[in-house]
Amino acid sequence: MTQLKKVQHFINNEFVDSLSGGTFETLNPATNKPIARVADGQPEDIDRAVKAARQAFDEGPWRKMSAKDRAKALRRIGDLIEKYADEIADVEIDDTGVPARMIKKGAIPRAAYNFHYFAEMTHRIGGESFPVDDKFINYSIRRPVGVAGLITPWNVPFMLETWKVAPCLAFGNTCILKPAEWSPLSADFLAHIIQEADLPPGVFNVVHGFGETAGAPLVAHPGVQVISFTGETTTGMEIMRNGAATLKRFSMELGGKSPTIVFEDADLSRALDGAIYQVYSLNGERCTAGSRLLLQKSIHDEFLGRLAERVASIRVGDPHDMATEVGPLIHPEHWQKVRGYMDVAREEGATIMVGGDRPSNLPEGNYFSPTLITNVRNEMRIAQEEIFGPVLVVIPFEDEAEAIRIANDVRYGLAGYVWTRDLQKGHRVAQAIESGMVWINSHNVRDLRMPFGGSKYSGIGREGDHYSLELYTELQAIHVALGTHHIPQLGMKG
Repeated sequence: MTQLKKVQHFINNEFVDSLSGGTFETLNPATNKPIARVADGQPEDIDRAVKAARQAFDEGPWRKMSAKDRAKALRRIGDLIEKYADEIADVEIDDTGVPARMIKKGAIPRAAYNFHYFAEMTHRIGGESFPVDDKFINYSIRRPVGVAGLITPWNVPFMLETWKVAPCLAFGNTCILKPAEWSPLSADFLAHIIQEADLPPGVFNVVHGFGETAGAPLVAHPGVQVISFTGETTTGMEIMRNGAATLKRFSMELGGKSPTIVFEDADLSRALDGAIYQVYSLNGERCTAGSRLLLQKSIHDEFLGRLAERVASIRVGDPHDMATEVGPLIHPEHWQKVRGYMDVAREEGATIMVGGDRPSNLPEGNYFSPTLITNVRNEMRIAQEEIFGPVLVVIPFEDEAEAIRIANDVRYGLAGYVWTRDLQKGHRVAQAIESGMVWINSHNVRDLRMPFGGSKYSGIGREGDHYSLELYTELQAIHVALGTHHIPQLGMKG
């Protein structure tokens, strides 16, 4: 019998078991066979990690360290990610099923860049000054908030972990990372890297486990000041309820059902490439997926024919194969959820034009064929609910006004994609879409200087660049009297 990898918590710079001794197994999505036995975090493990982070913040050197030295430490982490990139990628592929071409060329280089980018941001923690004649000089400073709880999803965990950890540490905070239980292995690798980078004890901690027994205690813990969460909308709602009693600040990057709008005057070949990539890459398990394709009626049939041919040709298979374009879904439970929406589609009267089930040549694992659904009305569940798989629904529209109405007629508001050669129309439509982010004539190409986040049920707050600075720092105003300004006197006799 193959010995399973042992994954422990990382607390106060040490790898430790759960105090209860409990563990759980994590599965390889391509086979559904166990690949690791992971420490099962409980409230007492969270408490131990929070105390370590709290002591590191209150008494350790990290928050008092110069920006130059903190930047140097973050760059060491980024360099180590680059050094171990191939090993991290193999772990991530085994743990998530995301194809190697997307992990090796995208997620891991971006993870290293996150640390290098925010290393530079350490030098941009500034304030403002407000002179008042010759009477006052008033100024503001930014201080780290304290201990952060970072809760990450299972779809591209390593990149998203670094997206939270790097700015949190850059601005002088300490943290506890709680990775998703379905993909915990890359968080363990990050802990080993940070241990090698020699950060002070307690600055970075990892507690594995489930939402109810590890995530909820982290959110409710009075020693934690800020929660950054990426994940499903209903979970985000529960997190906000759990954190309300201790008045935590929150950043919530939640679900999406984003529209891709293709107008008749678009470059249809580029729009086709963008629409396909934006929903089928990362196995369709991406929050910014353009999962509703809105096609202007005049080009609907032509575009749909080309689209169906391309979707049917997407290469599904071993995620370690660089030729694979779609790998297995994360977990058998998630496969069942995605498959269940196929029954919903049929019940609602939609047509599954391509895919809709397991590929016949891949009987094991959580493989699901790239799926294209037509005859869809926007009020259908398959057009309103986040499926989070390689599933695209197509909805026709007549004109610009109808496209905007359909795009906004959903509870989510994370992203949007507009394809047109008329840039005036592109700007007009983009600004009319109720979402946190819109791309015109492009798929999701990230600029780390830009705010990332959603509106409506897609989240609260923004992260990236100085938006992360606002999340992870407290603004303090200091007022300095320069002279003997008048002070009203109370209680004087006579």
